[in-house]
Amino acid sequence: MLRCRFVVFLLPLLLLASCVTKDTDHKVLISVADQTLELYRKNVVIARYPISTSKFGLGDHPGSRGTPLGRLEIARKIGAGAPLGTVFKSRRPTGEILKPDAPGRDPIVTRILWLKGLDPENRHAFDRFIYIHGTAEERNIGHPASYGCIRMRSVDVRRLFNNIGSGAEVDIIPGPLPDLPPGGPAPAMAGAPAPSPQPSPLPPSPAATAKADPISAPATR
Repeated sequence: MLRCRFVVFLLPLLLLASCVTKDTDHKVLISVADQTLELYRKNVVIARYPISTSKFGLGDHPGSRGTPLGRLEIARKIGAGAPLGTVFKSRRPTGEILKPDAPGRDPIVTRILWLKGLDPENRHAFDRFIYIHGTAEERNIGHPASYGCIRMRSVDVRRLFNNIGSGAEVDIIPGPLPDLPPGGPAPAMAGAPAPSPQPSPLPPSPAATAKADPISAPATR
């Protein structure tokens, strides 16, 4: 009887888990050379944002503080609904809210997209706590300034967070961004200088609105 009750309790959880699907419509491409992130929807560029990769260079070795290259995916989304500038410690909001470029402060803020490596050369990314996240040091965006993560302005990382779901692929390349998305039509911004980032006109995908996972562990920047 006890076993039957356990199965009845577990079945709804399994059904709920089966309803969570990966976001296969969106993809992120990050260029270290350009210090730029592009968001694709079905192989068409829908947004472009300046970012910062590691000031220690590239790599995935534990302790290297390098930004890993290759194919990764968004494993966790953390911070949904938090105000811009919300400070996170070990992926949990502290209650403090900072304005951009607050003097003497360099915490993780606003949103966290925790990355998991899909290639042998970036297999340590998840355990190294490599994120796409907001930074309080927005003045350094556009230049390598992080400790391994991908830093974004708060308003930009919120837009990205709202338009991409867990499981979406993230490619980090050392060279410049391509002129055309691979295998797709010309991007919306092709042939023109990158404009000031604007919010995507598309509504958030169902996967993007899934509840964030507030897993607790030490964090990096």
